[in-house]
Amino acid sequence: MKRKTRRLIIYSGALIIVLFAGILMAEVLSIITHKKVDTSEGMKILQAADSADSKEIEEKMEKLAEKQQNSEEASKEDMAGNYKAVFEDSVVMGDSISGALTDYDLLNACSVVSKIGVELDDLDSQVEKVKEINPQVIFLSYGINDIPATDGDVKLFVKEYETLIKKLQKQLPNTRIFVNSIFPVRLEKAKEEPVYANLEEYNKALSSMCDENQIGFIDNTALVSDSYYEDDGVHFKAAFYPYWLARMAEVASL
Repeated sequence: MKRKTRRLIIYSGALIIVLFAGILMAEVLSIITHKKVDTSEGMKILQAADSADSKEIEEKMEKLAEKQQNSEEASKEDMAGNYKAVFEDSVVMGDSISGALTDYDLLNACSVVSKIGVELDDLDSQVEKVKEINPQVIFLSYGINDIPATDGDVKLFVKEYETLIKKLQKQLPNTRIFVNSIFPVRLEKAKEEPVYANLEEYNKALSSMCDENQIGFIDNTALVSDSYYEDDGVHFKAAFYPYWLARMAEVASL
């Protein structure tokens, strides 16, 4: 009898901890997603904990945990489908990697200004287009075409990138600017084109330039894995882009 009572106390204590954690997580999710999450069921189980036996408590704990997990997954799906709203006052400027954001219907056309194969010394038309849009936030994503174009000249690359930032700041003084790191290429691509072996050096110089100009730098290196690459070893599959969007939104507090 004592053993059963002790076991009941242990399960009750565990239930209280799990329920409080679950209710707190639900409230946080409701704030993030702007949805009202129903925590009444958890409160009812909590209030009934003293009178329930250990087996019943176990079953209720398992059911509640499963329900909360499903709720979290649904919230993530809602967020993934809501990037157009999250980035409605933002623009991502870049090359074909950025252009895929509209190709995969993740962002509206007005939130992406891109061009296949574009380089930093050929962006006047993009700057003018962004000026017309007048966004609150700009995310820059260039470099994959500039590494071969500058043939390893990191100083030239940084100078051209800084020139772009100055142009944007002059045209849109109230717009916040963030610079994305250059995405790494697949190892096979780096072997095929040795100039990409300097990619890390380019990113380090880009990060330093952002620090000097008090511009937010977004390091995306950790987001990339081989499974996300297209066959060319440079561009990415659709599954990669929600992670990139989430990273940008997080850094910019969108």
